[in-house]
Amino acid sequence: MKAKKLITSAICLLLACSVTLGSGGCAVKLNAADLMEGIESNRTGPVPEVEADSAAKAADFAVRLFRQSAESGKNTLISPLSVLAALSMTANGAKGETLEQMEKVLGMNTDELNRFFLAYTDALPEGDKYKLSLANSIWFTSDERFTVVRDFLQTNADWYGADAFRAPFDGSTLKDINGWVKEKTDGMIPEILDKIPGEAVMYLVNALAFEAEWAETYKKDQVHEGEFTLEDGTKRTADFMYSSEGRYLYDGRAVGFIKYYSGQKYAFAALLPNEGITVEDYVSSLDGESLTGMLAGAQNVPVDASVPKFETGYGTEMSDVLKAMGMPAAFDDRYADFSGLGTSTDGNIYIDRVIHRTFISVGEKGTRAGAATVVEMVDEAAIEFTDTKQVHLDRPFVYMLIDTETNLPFFIGTMMDVNG
Repeated sequence: MKAKKLITSAICLLLACSVTLGSGGCAVKLNAADLMEGIESNRTGPVPEVEADSAAKAADFAVRLFRQSAESGKNTLISPLSVLAALSMTANGAKGETLEQMEKVLGMNTDELNRFFLAYTDALPEGDKYKLSLANSIWFTSDERFTVVRDFLQTNADWYGADAFRAPFDGSTLKDINGWVKEKTDGMIPEILDKIPGEAVMYLVNALAFEAEWAETYKKDQVHEGEFTLEDGTKRTADFMYSSEGRYLYDGRAVGFIKYYSGQKYAFAALLPNEGITVEDYVSSLDGESLTGMLAGAQNVPVDASVPKFETGYGTEMSDVLKAMGMPAAFDDRYADFSGLGTSTDGNIYIDRVIHRTFISVGEKGTRAGAATVVEMVDEAAIEFTDTKQVHLDRPFVYMLIDTETNLPFFIGTMMDVNG
């Protein structure tokens, strides 16, 4: 049997308070050959605005992915925007039933996905105390066994602004890719790859960086030690940050609040399931329409709120999740069709793994978090309220980082154990 060939897509996403806003940082010196020479955007006309319908579909994908990914009893944290970006770029190289299934799972066809990401990234607000930005790159092996489709590069240049590099896929390329990721994530993710297999032929990399201070940072007298109670009754000691918020969330099964970052362009949203409802049961009841409707309809009611200081990391392999969501063909060595991306002399190209890792830290000054998603593809040779509400996050809860223009959760997770 012939050796397997690998195409790996790596997508890194970061929300990092360690970033110094406004600083340019140092560019990474690359050994790879820049393939973007001669590949310029063919788009004409103004950048489209974010369409409400597309944003709603992206939010729906976020909730479906979260619902399918959440692990019972464990802290879960995913970046739906990172995964959506990774799969959207990949879908530009898919055809036939593979493409149909991917578009159904992602909730939009590739044309709409491309327009959405261009509009979304172009409209991202940035200030002295908050930033959310995305960057993309594509890396090809210099081995002649793999041939890339030129239109695939053009599409990603047009809509994703992706840099493209041809590289020998040796130790220098490993250093280049990790260096690019480290730079674009401002050091939050210093390494995404531990090795480049001899069979690897492609990496698609997306980096998303976010940093924000709270609109009102916590003072020392607002932080007190308290108890966080797990669903099994176990008590954990944690530092809780207390504040008065003005946006109350309620859907009959949970209560919560929105806490703004500086500039009110981004926000932290938390939902505490009612007593007697487990986080798992609550998550399984969520859908995109009701979640975005609740966020958009947040009520102007005083909220006595508390948030535990927490830091957590999470990792998962998403191929089974995505198959269950309805795109098995992309993972099938016999039926996958990624001929729009490139061709291999050694067999059919298909997705092997989708690896996703995340990190978040929430403290007195703001939030920092990071995530990385790796898509590995192989070719087979084989209500009205007027009184003050109280929402203390002293037991398991659901939380999100959202942009306040579209209410799209670009991070969403469950906090089951503050020691997790």
